[in-house]
Amino acid sequence: MKNLTLEHIAAACNGLYIGSKMSRLKCVTDITTDSRKVTYGCLFIPIKGTRADGHDYIGQVMEAGALSVLSEQDLGEVDFPYIRVRSSLQAVKDIAEYYLKQLAVPVIGITGSVGKTSTKETVAAVLSQKYNVLKTQGNFNNELGLPLTVFRLREEHEIAVLEMGISNFGEMSRLAKIARPHTGIITNIGYCHLEFLKDRDGVLKAKTEMFDYIREDGHVILNGDDDKLDAIREVRGTKLMKFGLDKKNDIYADQIESKGLKGMACVIHTPQGSFKTLIPIPGRHMVYNALAAACAGMVYGLSPDEIRTGIESLQPVSGRFHIIETEKYTIIDDCYNANPVSMKASLEALQDGTGRKVALLGDMAELGKEEEQLHAQIGVFAGELDLDAVYCAGPLCEHLARGIKQSNPRVEVLHFADRDSLMEKLPEILMNGDTVLVKASHSMQFEKIVERLSAETKK
Repeated sequence: MKNLTLEHIAAACNGLYIGSKMSRLKCVTDITTDSRKVTYGCLFIPIKGTRADGHDYIGQVMEAGALSVLSEQDLGEVDFPYIRVRSSLQAVKDIAEYYLKQLAVPVIGITGSVGKTSTKETVAAVLSQKYNVLKTQGNFNNELGLPLTVFRLREEHEIAVLEMGISNFGEMSRLAKIARPHTGIITNIGYCHLEFLKDRDGVLKAKTEMFDYIREDGHVILNGDDDKLDAIREVRGTKLMKFGLDKKNDIYADQIESKGLKGMACVIHTPQGSFKTLIPIPGRHMVYNALAAACAGMVYGLSPDEIRTGIESLQPVSGRFHIIETEKYTIIDDCYNANPVSMKASLEALQDGTGRKVALLGDMAELGKEEEQLHAQIGVFAGELDLDAVYCAGPLCEHLARGIKQSNPRVEVLHFADRDSLMEKLPEILMNGDTVLVKASHSMQFEKIVERLSAETKK
């Protein structure tokens, strides 16, 4: 890892190096906070969690071949070098910020209320047509996950595509200080994390904290169909690009056509020409993700043909509208998280399924004082769609179920107190040939439902 000697690491995180003069000049080969992933020559950073304290594993990781560790504790007389710090979590962020500066890799930071992960995947797929791209894996998008993603960067990487997730004010500033994006993308401003951010204006304020750290010669890419983002006219002198379905945007799409669960066809118009493409994941929201990726492709010098190839190479990830075919069901695994905007998009896409169209839904978390009303609104919305059944679980989903019944008595609706109660009834309420959407906030752990249904023999 470039310039990551123990001496430089200690300076970067304001730590006290304790060890031999010879060892302080050695470079670490990797950095991890997981004692199970220690490799020879790495640096282990122990984090105090709710269930375990990484400091308890320091002896174990040194025996496994680690070069050094950070520690918030005085380790006494030991036969290995270590760096004493006040806070391991702050040290992780400080070291990541230092390391990114050593590599000078262009960074694309992606945030928004909905679609961060799918946009990140689409942007990475497009840019991979020309560059060696490192992207955020899984949900490593917070104040610990983003630094751990940065530590995966190596000198051969040419661009980093980093997802940046927040739930409160100040978090984006801390993330952006680490990443210092050359390009910032905001997908939309929706009803998400309202428990802390209060309303969409609060969401906008929190997300746009990123702007304070965008490079002066960088780009900002915004969803021009979002009223809050469309109102932004200037960002610290950077180049501003907007995308959407409205022709006023710099890059826009039309001739949109659903191909069922095979995806969405559309024509994308750019300043360098137009092209027809098939986005291989269903849902109208995927058109916006493709447009954001097209903007990024233009910024980094890709041709329209390269952008189209990248979009069409996109692969779904688990929990993010991942379609699983079994002998009994077509499962739409979209259970990683949920808020009102993403819930509506997924329910709309479910209409393209075959057989009975069934939604298995759970509570949406962190919606603040309007949580009951927002669940009821989703119920009314679902009732207006071409769906056959909605089976939902959780106390807030009682309002969702009531909204469906009021909107459309034709739709079969069942409400369960919790996820386990719903799971017990699945063999009775699902039928062979159903297309089944599974979606809820992460706290509901609806991935267990996906695992249960996926246990059927896959086609």
